[in-house]
Amino acid sequence: MAIRDKMKDKATPYLRPGETIQAAFGAQTTNQGWVLLAGVVFLVKNNYRVVIATDQRILVTDSGKLSSTSSKSVVHELPRSTLIGPPTGLWYSTKALGERLYIQKRFYKDVEAADSYVA
Repeated sequence: MAIRDKMKDKATPYLRPGETIQAAFGAQTTNQGWVLLAGVVFLVKNNYRVVIATDQRILVTDSGKLSSTSSKSVVHELPRSTLIGPPTGLWYSTKALGERLYIQKRFYKDVEAADSYVA
């Protein structure tokens, strides 16, 4: 099963009846650069998030410190009109999702897909 499919599947319990997922991608709370400077600091500070854009809202769920695909609880719920990007660079930093999150380049197409439903 692909990583995006796992994210969508594990976020299903947090959806409202009839709500459909438009995009799903991973993020993290700490800049990846901390791994190089102080690996232990990164492990202590970092939490993984799953961002789920639906037809009704955007959910940011907590995945914990080790998993990047599970959804353990909803951290932020945002209006569907929220724009996330446009993402740039290797790691995109944004505060649009309720807290500063870092999104890796492999998820940029998912960020763009989520934003395309707003435009």
